[in-house]
Amino acid sequence: MEILKASINWAKAEVFSSAFFILFGVLFLIATIGFWQLGKSEFAKAFMVPTLVAGILLLIIGCGLVYSNTSRISSFPIAYESDALGFVQSEITRTEKTMKEYQLIVFKIIPLMIIIAAMLIIFIDRPSWRIGSMVAIALLAIILLIDSNANARIEAYNKELVSAQKELKS
Repeated sequence: MEILKASINWAKAEVFSSAFFILFGVLFLIATIGFWQLGKSEFAKAFMVPTLVAGILLLIIGCGLVYSNTSRISSFPIAYESDALGFVQSEITRTEKTMKEYQLIVFKIIPLMIIIAAMLIIFIDRPSWRIGSMVAIALLAIILLIDSNANARIEAYNKELVSAQKELKS
């Protein structure tokens, strides 16, 4: 029963963490409105589309994660009550898959994309490319920050699942 409580707490923490994607998405949209209303130069006005796209992407990511983790919270007790060991094993499989995805995407691909965007700022002299790269770096840094915290949480959750699996088998 302790693992069910840990699973629900993990999902609630994920919902809270995912809300930060929504918060940053709203901040990007506010920045878009600011550039639209207050931007006097062409350079400032050129920020409108990239910040709008970044804001929409963050809102989509955040809403999707909040929805999926909220639905998990309600499905955990049902799955646990029907087959506790099966629930734990399926969660271990899911968390291990997610941790592998984090290792590839969050800790290898996103930093590489940040490096490429930074190099575009240096080597391309077009303002639109520089602005797009700056906004991409901000977007990717937000994703990296939030997902690195999520990775730490899922690793701890995975350890709890493995311990619970040993207890249930014995």
